Amino acid sequence: MDQHETLCVAALYRFAPFHDPAALKPALEALCHAQGIRGTLLLAAEGINGTVAGSHDGIDALLAHIRGLPGCADVDVKLSGATEMPFHRMKVRVKREIVTMGQPDIDPLASVGTYVEPQDWNALIADPDTVVIDTRNDYEVAVGTFSGAIDPETHSFRDFPEWFRDNRESLLGGGKTKVAMFCTGGIRCEKSTAFLKQEGIDDVYHLKGGILKYLETVPQEDSLWQGECFVFDQRVTIGHGLVQGSYELCHACRRPVDAQARASELYETGVSCPACHGERTAEQRAGYRERHRQELLAAERGQAHVGADYRAD
Repeated sequence: MDQHETLCVAALYRFAPFHDPAALKPALEALCHAQGIRGTLLLAAEGINGTVAGSHDGIDALLAHIRGLPGCADVDVKLSGATEMPFHRMKVRVKREIVTMGQPDIDPLASVGTYVEPQDWNALIADPDTVVIDTRNDYEVAVGTFSGAIDPETHSFRDFPEWFRDNRESLLGGGKTKVAMFCTGGIRCEKSTAFLKQEGIDDVYHLKGGILKYLETVPQEDSLWQGECFVFDQRVTIGHGLVQGSYELCHACRRPVDAQARASELYETGVSCPACHGERTAEQRAGYRERHRQELLAAERGQAHVGADYRAD
């Protein structure tokens, strides 16, 4: 981690049987507030998921608490750094799913694909018998992806099952025998590989630790990753070595915006970008403009202005 990155960012998840997830919420909230941690943690009967940031000691204390929860001793964690707090506030939420796929019969604890270590990933996706699928949403894929990966062009992870069923024959035609999938931190692939196994696909693989672990451990000169990786916090994107990327966030539509888009006459900080300018009315843009003005005033006063929620991977 860069010496200037004084904050620790932890992306974590664990599928575990929580019989009463709501009962776990108060202690997590109290610990995070006491340690000055911000971000989002999601709890459901199927486990825990989230991304949070704080001091190294604070994150260590939180992870120790989570590892003490039922079935969470081996919680999956990816650590990175940040120079500024990437979240506005702390939220602990109880939900139906910790990552929403809308397939109630899917159980990653019962059956998932084969985990592939980052150092073995290149060989798998370079195999001509392998179909490589990016399970993330369209705006994430637009920022970066693996060479040769298929983009489902989904707007939500809920769209993935229907997309796969509609395209199954074309995906697995031509002698393709293996399916390799990846996502930001690994959690979506737990469900997508479980889904494919339920659909009768046996030879299914997924990148252990997701793109984040790959960018952390695989040297850039050996990497098959192209572009940057979208993350669900104020850093917006990261690159190899988990360093902060070059994109900014359009606060109107939550899409990542590159330098070319920021140079467009349709781009206005906090108000619009080329992708969403035509999707919003003049009245809506006026509202965003006022919100942005209030954010700047709050910053001048040294106060945190509560911004839009970030979704966890």
